[in-house]
Amino acid sequence: MNINIKVLPRNRIAYVRQMGPYGPANVQAMEKLKKWAGERNLLTESAIMFGIPQDNPVTTHPENCRYDACIVIPEDYPIDDSICESEFSGGEYAICLVQHTAEEIQKAWAEIIPALQHSQYQIDNKPIVERYTGEMLVNEFCEICVPIKPL
Repeated sequence: MNINIKVLPRNRIAYVRQMGPYGPANVQAMEKLKKWAGERNLLTESAIMFGIPQDNPVTTHPENCRYDACIVIPEDYPIDDSICESEFSGGEYAICLVQHTAEEIQKAWAEIIPALQHSQYQIDNKPIVERYTGEMLVNEFCEICVPIKPL
């Protein structure tokens, strides 16, 4: 597994929030976001999307877990009441490109955390995110992005 360290930029995002246990409903949130973005011609090859689980299911009751399906939007893009708006704070991340299958994502999780434990970085106190570009979506890949800071 190849892990790269990159600084992701701060971005304005539009998002759809799913409340409840993480799982199949997350896909529904992403599909709702894709529909919204597609209707506005925002789903291009250069589009950047995030799947952001906001809560740790070990410490948060499943019914209170928040998952945000997000797309980066221009600073001046007009937003209406049909979508939520926020900011992706960016920062330094350990990034692993994986095939977007349950098996490959599970394998990456089993490798990326131990690899970080044996590096000069520690996990930062921000959500771990899945990042997609338009091209990755077409080819069924994603990046697992783990926020990090130096030891």
